Amino acid sequence: MEPSTLSPPSTMVAARRAAGGVGDAIFSAAVRLSGWSLLALLGGLIGVLAWGGAQAWGAFGPGFAWSTAWNPVSEHFGALAPVFGSVMTTVLALLIAVPLAFGIAFWLVEMAPGSVAGPIGMAVQLLAAVPSIIFGMWGFFVIVPVMARVVQPWANRHLGHVPVLGVLFHGAPYGTGLLTGGLVLAVMVTPFVCAVMRDVFTAMPAQIRESAYGLGATRWEVMRSVILPWSRPALVGGVMLGMGRALGETMAVTFVIGNTNRIGWSLFAPGNTIASLIALEFPESAAGSLKLSSLLALGFILMVISFVTLACSRVLLRRGA
Repeated sequence: MEPSTLSPPSTMVAARRAAGGVGDAIFSAAVRLSGWSLLALLGGLIGVLAWGGAQAWGAFGPGFAWSTAWNPVSEHFGALAPVFGSVMTTVLALLIAVPLAFGIAFWLVEMAPGSVAGPIGMAVQLLAAVPSIIFGMWGFFVIVPVMARVVQPWANRHLGHVPVLGVLFHGAPYGTGLLTGGLVLAVMVTPFVCAVMRDVFTAMPAQIRESAYGLGATRWEVMRSVILPWSRPALVGGVMLGMGRALGETMAVTFVIGNTNRIGWSLFAPGNTIASLIALEFPESAAGSLKLSSLLALGFILMVISFVTLACSRVLLRRGA
């Protein structure tokens, strides 16, 4: 059809489409650039860590991953102790934070009156904005004394003699250790996981819950049979968000974990994490040294751990679907 034969509304639509086509092209190019920029940034980060850690891998080989040594004097380094500390504190933090975050989110959405749910929900969001160093100072001045004077003596006295489990509660009552690090991390992670869960529960169509209640289901049955299956992918995403936050946390853990490069199976044993070790040792590492290369290799291992756990969660979600 010739342009002269178009009716006035059709001409306006064609002109608007022509103008909109330019905007669409600019918008498409901008979002594509954003996506590729993210990939380039991530690839550059991985490349820097892999290239920087090549000297350590070349000096120690694959044994760097399972060696517990960390001796700057003899320049013998290994990754197993900080990897163990990172995994243990993250697991402890998630074991505490996920049930707590789920309970808070469910109570705010399903049970709390509106006049209470609003302020508490805002308090949860404000807690997520507190800097990590504040959590570290709070943990050092509040949690560590409580652990040293109350929790550790009680656990040693009542649980230390239990066969097999007793090894988890041995150790001098310093207050610092893996469990203290896990507790502080749990407080830091809970607001993030809770915020995601609360948004998911709020976004759930009310008809689904009302149908279950109409059939006579209790709150526990609605949560177990309706809410959890419906929101499972988002819940896993919230847990992954908290796990990434716990794995990469630096200053708060440095305050309370004891910063000892060894593996102890007691919950009260001092240790360190990859992030805390890097934060403490990086300023004292000379450029081009084997120690700096070992720290970069530790950073690369931390990224691999995060990638593997995220990939495993994706696989579990696909199998569940």
